[in-house]
This record gives sequence, structure tokens and C-alpha cells, in this order.
Amino acid sequence: MTGEFLTPVDAFTVIDLIFMMMLVVVGIAIVRLKDLFAVVMLSGVYSLVSAAWFVSLDAVDVAFTEAAVGAGISTVLMLGAMLLTARRAAPTKPARHWVALIVVCATGAALIYATVDMPSFGDPLSAPNAYVGLEYLKRTVPDTGVSNAVSSVLASYRGYDTFGETTVILTAGLGVILILGLGGPAVIRKKAAPAKSKTSKAEQDASAHHVVLRVVSKLMIPIIIVYGAYVQFHGDFGPGGGFQAGLIIASAIILYALIFGIEAAKEAVPPSLVRLGAALGVLIYGGVGVMNLMLGGQFLDYNTLNPAHPTHGQELGIMFVEIGVLVTVASVMLIIFYGFTSRQPDISDKDW
Repeated sequence: MTGEFLTPVDAFTVIDLIFMMMLVVVGIAIVRLKDLFAVVMLSGVYSLVSAAWFVSLDAVDVAFTEAAVGAGISTVLMLGAMLLTARRAAPTKPARHWVALIVVCATGAALIYATVDMPSFGDPLSAPNAYVGLEYLKRTVPDTGVSNAVSSVLASYRGYDTFGETTVILTAGLGVILILGLGGPAVIRKKAAPAKSKTSKAEQDASAHHVVLRVVSKLMIPIIIVYGAYVQFHGDFGPGGGFQAGLIIASAIILYALIFGIEAAKEAVPPSLVRLGAALGVLIYGGVGVMNLMLGGQFLDYNTLNPAHPTHGQELGIMFVEIGVLVTVASVMLIIFYGFTSRQPDISDKDW
């Protein structure tokens, strides 16, 4: 009789529970650690576990974006920003921890309560699996010739929305320029001018201990950039696209700067070129739409690029707008990094 109430546990359910437990453990470790470098590394691990969980849920494109943003560009940007601050977190009063814990618990409880009314996972009658979403899946290949429905929706069916999002990314880059500067020579403040510290011979010869890192990075960075190009041009057939490709390429350049020095990176990719690229990407995207208007079609109607074979025109238009997204995203990420590295650190561990 008791066996009637036991339901078999699916293997994927067990995997999902393991991923959830790993996220909880990593999250608790991040909260308890004081070493900021360890926190940054664990944040990357958290994003990788999240990406693996998304793959388990068949959300491969979301997993790709999570890995590129969380474990990729966010990690290297935080490492660059960490150069401007101390290596350890500032001491805080115990009362602040309890306030933060209460806020987090209240927010988590509200989110869990909100999931009660959500449809079950994979429900064919849910809104994402019906109506417009179902039409997108049915008409993607006949209308656009692109097998990846995510790319066709973002770049073709809802290309105008993606154009607005690309413009928002450019605006964010302009905001960073206004706040942090243009990424030129480092800004030196009188109060932040430290006295010369006596460094040991081991510290002076620290670069000698990174020979292996430099050699391996010289082999890996070109591969990362080539992989970014692959993600860009293979996004029509599989997970990827201009956004993920731009993040990957920017991460490779920032990694080069962290290993070989910011000046070497600025010689390879000058800040002026980066600022130009941020605007050029939006111009490429919008230029495709203007060309469609000049050819007698609507804005971002790629069929006008090849009226005899509309699907070929769709493929061509999607490729060009994805290139525009890549250029803008990669350039804005580098603008943020150059903005951070152009400043001198104002805080050290001794200030706590």
C-alpha cells in the first residue's frame, strides 16, 4: 500500500537539486568570506553553476549568456575594479548583517510565494508555449532561414527592441565615460599619493613567477578571440550571437591587460578606437534599418536586401545587426575597464 504513494524520482530532478544545493553553498561562502579576491572567484563559480543548471533546463542560450556575463566579463571587470580598492572587505557592525539578512529573507519569501501561481515547468498551455511564442517556433525557418529561434526572434521579429537595447548599452558606456573619464593616463590625486614602499626582492621579481601564466595566456587569448568569432557567426544555427561574442572578445582583451599590463592593452586596442567602436556598432545596426527604408521596405525589414530570396535577405540582415551588437558590446565593456584602470586607488587595507 505504501508503494502507491511513492513516485519515481527523475534523474534530471536529482541533478537540479544538486545544482540548487551547490548554489546555496557557494552563496553562503561568498557572504562569509572577507577576502575580495576569493569572493570574485566564487562569484564566477556561482555563475558557472547557474549556467550548468540552465543547460539542464534546456535553456542553452540563457546558459551561454550567463556564462559569458557572470563567469566571463563580470569576473575580469571585478578583478580590474579590485585594483582600486582593498583586498579585504571593510569591517561592519553585526547589526548590519541582520538587517541585510531580513531583507534577503523577505525578498526570497516573496519570490517563492509568487511561484505558486506560475504554470508548471514545460506546460504546453502556458503563455510562453502558446500564441505568439508558438508562431515564432513554427515560422522561424520558413520566414528567416535561421534554425535558431532565439536569434531570429531577437534580431528579426523583434529587431527594433534589440536595437533599443544596443542603444542602451551605448548610453551606459557614455555614462561611464562621464563619471570615470576617457580611459587616458591615470588620474593622480594629491591625497592618494603614497610614499614609496620598500618592496622585497621577491616582490620586485614577481613577474618572473608568472612566466607560465604569460606563456599559456599567449596561447589561449587568440583561441578565445577566435571562439568569440565562432559564437558570432554560428549564432544563426546554435546558441550564441553578437552579445555573447562581444563579451567573450572583450574578456580576452581584458585578460590580456591583467596579465601583460594596461599600457600594453591600450597599445593593442587604443581607447580612442574603443570609443569609436561603441558608436559604430549602433550605427551599423541602425544603418541596416535605414538601408531597408531606402530599398522601399520597413525599418529592419531584411527581406528588401534580397527580394528574390527573402530568407537570404533575412540571413544577411541578421548577420549585420549581430555584428553591430558585437562591436558595441565589446567596446562598451572595454570602456568600463579602461575607465576603472585610469584611476589611482584611494583605499588600502590599512585604511580599515
